[in-house]
Amino acid sequence: MTGLGPVAWPPAPIKTERLVLRESEARDRAVCIELSASPEVGTYVGGARPRDELERVVPEVPGRRPGFFVVELDGAMIGFIQLLDRRDAERPGHVRPEGGEAELGYMFLPEAWGYGYAAEACAAALDWFAGALPGEPVVLTTQTANARSMRLAAKLGFTEVERFEEYGAEQWFGEWSSVTPSG
Repeated sequence: MTGLGPVAWPPAPIKTERLVLRESEARDRAVCIELSASPEVGTYVGGARPRDELERVVPEVPGRRPGFFVVELDGAMIGFIQLLDRRDAERPGHVRPEGGEAELGYMFLPEAWGYGYAAEACAAALDWFAGALPGEPVVLTTQTANARSMRLAAKLGFTEVERFEEYGAEQWFGEWSSVTPSG
């Protein structure tokens, strides 16, 4: 991980109206495996991974790294957000010539879809990010075929930078900034 500067991790749990965003714990392993093994969740992210493989490779405490937030509803994990992973300079889609932008990623259990939890959790994570790294851009990539993710990007205030082909599908690439443009 590069470019974190003085970001303290983990932050105190972030509470929204309905959710808690917190650091991962051992009790989250089963849901992390379920997310990666789910054909529904995997539709736009390269497909589901075999559960037996995940049982072998997912660590006891999954996602134990800066920027990985477990999203919890009523004490149960319903998804996660990754926010401090840096976009590889070799991949298409950048807002800085050198790449390395913070990239927002998320996965939620299908039973949590359609209730606004992803928007609520991602907005809270972006607010945290804006306080931790003021003025840093955040990027998001999603398949244009993923209508839910496209709506979420718009709702969160991401603006389209470009579209490109990657992983055999058209990708939408957008940027979010906590800095309000002047003018």
